[in-house]
Amino acid sequence: MASTDFPAEIRALRSTLADIEAVSDVEAIKADIGRLSEEAGAPNLWDNPEEAQKVTSALSHKQSELERIVKLGERIDDLEVLVELAGEEGDEDSLAEAETELKSITKTLSELEVVTLLNGEYDSREAVVTIRSGAGGVDAADFAEMLLRMYLRYAERRGWKTKVGDTSYAEEAGLKSATFEINEPFAFGTMSVEAGTHRLVRISPFDNQGRRQTSFAAVEVIPLIETTDHIDIPENELRVDVFRSSGPGGQSVNTTDSAVRLTHIPTGIVVSMQNEKSQIQNRAAAMRVMQSRLLLLKKEQEDAKKKELAGDVKASWGDQMRSYVLHPYQMVKDLRTNHEVGNAASVLDGDIEGFVDAGIRWRAAARHDA
Repeated sequence: MASTDFPAEIRALRSTLADIEAVSDVEAIKADIGRLSEEAGAPNLWDNPEEAQKVTSALSHKQSELERIVKLGERIDDLEVLVELAGEEGDEDSLAEAETELKSITKTLSELEVVTLLNGEYDSREAVVTIRSGAGGVDAADFAEMLLRMYLRYAERRGWKTKVGDTSYAEEAGLKSATFEINEPFAFGTMSVEAGTHRLVRISPFDNQGRRQTSFAAVEVIPLIETTDHIDIPENELRVDVFRSSGPGGQSVNTTDSAVRLTHIPTGIVVSMQNEKSQIQNRAAAMRVMQSRLLLLKKEQEDAKKKELAGDVKASWGDQMRSYVLHPYQMVKDLRTNHEVGNAASVLDGDIEGFVDAGIRWRAAARHDA
């Protein structure tokens, strides 16, 4: 334990924390907390419950952000005191404790450093995630359901609130598509690195000859619309269809035409919602997602025009960004970052933190080089 150069390690921790404080702009965070606290204390705040929820959620997020930074500074101070006392007394147990705390602080700093990289235009938004089965028949539909479970478990691990908005079940097994919201700040910035084509290689449980099957699923991540975005959709550009909600195998969820399908005629974008209790609620939820998709489409068109003018034709994402191999060996590998894990079962159970962090760092580097 004595071989660890604690003074050098602690200096490195303080340097990293100082960089995080500078990028995060601690003074700006404190100013935001002051402003949001005033808004949260307004006597008529809850006259508009939706706006009140946004204010209190933003305040809680800013307070947590500041608390993480402050507590890390305190932990580094405590570590320095522990190392000094242990050195004076020759206490090997305390030095071992310091070694463990050093590793813990280093890991926490690394995680916080990733958060500071979420500085894209829409990174602070909540997210809408859509998963669609691709080539591969019933295995692809089953894979889409596996990915839905993976992301919902990941969100659960992080304490994120999620809300499944629409699911379209395949005939034999799995899902044709599923859409869910993550109602947390910076969910879009975090989850957007998961967008792309995912590939599964395994012995198909649906093949009576036990052959190996390759199947694909696509993941789409868009930022959730906010009232300040002003995406107006003329009524004559929308087609609205209503139908009865249904579950797996055609099982009826309710006996009224409460499910809603919106089609944006100029672009062909389709959004369905069926998990709310009423047609009005489903239409409102579908409209939010439709506006979010049109907002992202508008930004993509603007970005494409900028790239065209700049002569930049590089693609940011490949057609296949991650492979999940369950046979003949176990391996999940991201083809952009080269991050890989041998425990595929753990990954599919929601342990994707390493892939997400590596993706955020990879994207930040790509933005820097662009």
